[in-house]
Amino acid sequence: MKIAIDIDSTLHHYWDALEAAARRRFGVSLPYEHQVTWQIDQLRPEQLRACIAETHAEGTVLAAEPYPGAVEVVRRWHEAGHWIHITSHRSTTAHGATARWLENIGLPYDDLHCSYDKITRARELGIDVLVDDSPDNLRAALEAGILGATLVHPWNRDLVEEEDVVAAEDWPELERKLEGFLAR
Repeated sequence: MKIAIDIDSTLHHYWDALEAAARRRFGVSLPYEHQVTWQIDQLRPEQLRACIAETHAEGTVLAAEPYPGAVEVVRRWHEAGHWIHITSHRSTTAHGATARWLENIGLPYDDLHCSYDKITRARELGIDVLVDDSPDNLRAALEAGILGATLVHPWNRDLVEEEDVVAAEDWPELERKLEGFLAR
């Protein structure tokens, strides 16, 4: 099977870095537990873009710590013969640092793509499963016939209750829940 895996808030806890940037740059607090929608209304669009650019800079990318079990689960999937596509809503300028981060943490993958249209790329590659935190991406994956899977976050909790998305609290649970599908 072909598995596409997001990075921010999927392979590592991204929110702390984003909140730190918002607080440092603009004095705005973005508490994780209060982010119950995909929209971030506390910042103007240009402020949010500045915070995201900062969090995707090399130093921040390379300092990210993967979620417990994430690397081991992806490694087992890769060793079982699944094709791993790492995909991120990062600019192409973040590709090099992202590739170094994946190498540093020992996460095996077959393809890395930084762009703003994950679903078009997933269709081109024939992806079977998309692991992502974005409700928008998960809905689009379902519409494209791609199984959506996610770690549960405040902003996607409603989606996983309404849609047929595989949802888990952590990577070991996600592995267990996807086991039957990936064994096909």
